[in-house]
Amino acid sequence: MKTEVLRMLKEAEGYISGQEICEKFNVSRTAVWKVIKQLETEGYLIEAVRNKGYRLKMAGDILSRAEIESSMNTKWAGKKVLYFDETGSTNTEAKQAAEAGAPHGTLAVADYQNMGKGRRGRMWTSPRGVGVWMSLMIRPEIHPSAASMLTLVAALAVSEGIGKTCGLETQIKWPNDIVADGKKICGILTEMSTELECINYVVTGMGINANMEELPEEIKDVATSILLQTGKRVKRSQLIGAVMESYEKYYNVFMESGNMSGLLDVYNSHLANMQRSVRVLQPGSEYVGTALGINDAGELLVKTEDGAVHQVISGEVSVRGIYGYV
Repeated sequence: MKTEVLRMLKEAEGYISGQEICEKFNVSRTAVWKVIKQLETEGYLIEAVRNKGYRLKMAGDILSRAEIESSMNTKWAGKKVLYFDETGSTNTEAKQAAEAGAPHGTLAVADYQNMGKGRRGRMWTSPRGVGVWMSLMIRPEIHPSAASMLTLVAALAVSEGIGKTCGLETQIKWPNDIVADGKKICGILTEMSTELECINYVVTGMGINANMEELPEEIKDVATSILLQTGKRVKRSQLIGAVMESYEKYYNVFMESGNMSGLLDVYNSHLANMQRSVRVLQPGSEYVGTALGINDAGELLVKTEDGAVHQVISGEVSVRGIYGYV
């Protein structure tokens, strides 16, 4: 009920009468008053005027289950939210929820992670109050070999969601990073549970540097935030809603074919490495070539000087720019 009352307050152009809320949810005025007080405790400034009702005057950058769910405009992506003020890792929370039977599209969100995960076991810096740390759990009916492409779907969604929310133009550094001006603004980590030829669930973690005023010394040369790029703070619940809306759209296209064929043009148009020299680092060797974009399988095509085109598989190698991170 709290989520729906908050949604009503957000969508109203003026006051909403307490009686209208009572009738919609078939509850007493006392129950409505308690919900309003709960919202005020969470940080919302709500004006109450006799014979007029309630009006939402101000809502800062608040994260809560009700705030996030009321910002969703999706059919399934993020419709069920698990919110944590603090947790070890949202990927861990999402996996535990999946094992307990949580539905497709469940989203775990935290204000702070003390054990945020990056690729290859790296730690992901996840400070309180300034980032979007979230993990989406889905149950796709695809072969496990196709699951790595869901990272690319998520990257498209994050890039578009950031643009829709604050106007910042970002690019995708294949396969799992979002960059702005050549610096990392988001990392993506996909994990899954499989059984023979089928997938039990996939969890995609997304860590977006949103409102950080500064970054740790060891990463400030390769990382950035939305605030540092635009000079403006972004409302994190709106960003989450925008990313989920884009994810649902791109996921549906992906599932029509089970590969990236329907998303090739839009993905390659976002690709930071496109037609640029890259260094491919793999166990025991490395080579330099030009990135030509991805193929239907989500592999990065890299053309070397001898004219050969290599199909680079996500997870097996690292791709770096010749003169920097991108």
